[in-house]
Amino acid sequence: MSLPTAGTRKKGLFSQQDYLAPLAIPTGEVAVDMVNVIWRKNDVYLDIGSYSIGSGILILWPMILLFISLAYMTNDSGIYLYGACILIIPILMLIYSLFKPTPLPIRFNRQRREVCVPLKDGKYWIVPWESVTAATSEHSTVSQVGKHSMGMLLIGFDNPDVQGEAGNKHFFLGFNCGSNEGAMAQWECMRSFMEVGPHVVQDNSARFHHPKGILATYVESLFKAAKRKGWFMALLWEGFCGVFIFNTFLIDALERLKLYPLPEFPCPDIIEWSKPLPPEQWAKRSPELELAIAQREAELAARMA
Repeated sequence: MSLPTAGTRKKGLFSQQDYLAPLAIPTGEVAVDMVNVIWRKNDVYLDIGSYSIGSGILILWPMILLFISLAYMTNDSGIYLYGACILIIPILMLIYSLFKPTPLPIRFNRQRREVCVPLKDGKYWIVPWESVTAATSEHSTVSQVGKHSMGMLLIGFDNPDVQGEAGNKHFFLGFNCGSNEGAMAQWECMRSFMEVGPHVVQDNSARFHHPKGILATYVESLFKAAKRKGWFMALLWEGFCGVFIFNTFLIDALERLKLYPLPEFPCPDIIEWSKPLPPEQWAKRSPELELAIAQREAELAARMA
C-alpha cells in the first residue's frame, strides 16, 4: 500500500486524512486504548484484538429499546415488525459470531520489531514493524443540530512473500475511534509500545481477568466510579445507563463466554517467536526511523514552546 509520507495531512471540505506510518513517528497524542482492543500487554508483545462482542451489544440493545418504547408509547404493534425487519440481520450475525471461534489477535513484538498477522486459513504473516502502514480518516456532517465528526484508524500490513497471490497481498484493520484525535491516540498505543515501551501505554486489559462473578464485578466497578466522579454521576451513568440502556450485564456475560480465556496462538513457531530475547539480541531501529523520530520530536517540542 503506497501512502504519503508520515506526518502528511490532507484536508477536504468535510474530511481529513492524517498519514502516520511508515515511518512510525510520534503523533503528539497520549497512548490511550480508546476502543478497548488491547487484549494482552507485557514486556515482549502487545496483542490487538479485532473481535468486540461488546460493541455489537452497545449498538443493538439501545435500538431494541427504542423500538420497544416507541411501540409502547404509540400503541402501534406495527413498530415491532418494522424494528424486527431492521434488526433481524445484525442480531442473527451477532448470534452466528457466538458460535464461531474467537479470531486470534494481531501481535506486536517489540523485541524483534515484527508483527504477527494471523489469517483466516490458519496461516500467518510475520511483517517488519517499520513496513506497517497507518492512517486516520475523519469525516464530518453538518445538520440542524450542528457538526458531527467520526474518526477511524486504518492499519495495513503487506504480505512479506513478494510471490504471494494477487488477492493476498494486503491485510487491513480498521477501528472506529470517534474522532481524529482518538484514532491517533489508538495508533499511539501500538507505536509507543514498539518505540518507547509498555509502561507508556494506557490500557484496560485487566477487564479480561475475572476473579469475581458478574454481579460482584459490577458492584465493584460502581464503587470505583463513585470514587472518581461521585455517587450521583456513578448511579446515573454506570447504574441506570449502564444496566438499562447499554446492558452491561449481557456484555460482561458474552465477553466472558468468548474472551475468557483469551485465545492463544497454537502454532509452535509463533509460541517460540513470542518468547523474550536477551537485550543484546533485540532488533534496533533503522537509521531512517531514528532520524524521522528525532525530527518529529523536535517539531512537537517547537509547537509546545
